[in-house]
Amino acid sequence: MRRHPRRGEAGRAVTAPSEKGVPSEKGAAVGRGIGIGLMYGLWRPRVLGAWRVPAAGPVILAVNHSHAIDGPMLMGTAPRPVHFLIKKEAFVGPLDPFLLGIGQLKVDRTSTDRTAVTNALGVLENGGVLGIFPEGTRGEGDFASLRAGLAYFAVRSGAPIVPVAVLGSTERRGRLIRTLPPLRSRVDVVFGDGFEAGDGSGRRTRKALDEATVRIQERLTAHLENAKRLTGR
Repeated sequence: MRRHPRRGEAGRAVTAPSEKGVPSEKGAAVGRGIGIGLMYGLWRPRVLGAWRVPAAGPVILAVNHSHAIDGPMLMGTAPRPVHFLIKKEAFVGPLDPFLLGIGQLKVDRTSTDRTAVTNALGVLENGGVLGIFPEGTRGEGDFASLRAGLAYFAVRSGAPIVPVAVLGSTERRGRLIRTLPPLRSRVDVVFGDGFEAGDGSGRRTRKALDEATVRIQERLTAHLENAKRLTGR
């Protein structure tokens, strides 16, 4: 049987995180392969604007979050391996070594998690792709309420933000598994134009971060509205 050109090697060995704590790029590449196999195997992703993601260098993907598959969907459709900041509650049992092994970042949302912050900045310093749900938790997926973390990472690293809208994951419930979208249904993933969050001054004060958060929210909301018009969602 001819292999699907977009599918990766889901059976490859998972690579452990680096000794320094910054997740392995090789591990994230394995995670991308697994994501490609699962997402294109179970659903029918339609990816628009993936060319807007820089081919190299640090970049932050800011994704709306309304369903549990949004993160895996982005991992399987983004043109580069993604290191996601994921709440520590997801790292339970065998999922803990697995998620760490595929280059994902564990974060404690109840306080300032300095280890997670350092490792996330390390991903960007190494020229990698950092995935963030700027709303902080699953909700309406409309970017209505943003936490300050995205602005901090963008201003501190200087990495551009590429907005991403995942649409269709919550429209209908599957008949076999009610908590998931129907198998083989279409899910749209729309990448927007990258932009700089800072004002060019290099300031990292609370006021500067608050102003950056406002700018980011405006850009993300505009992208989501445009993505809905583009896809008819």
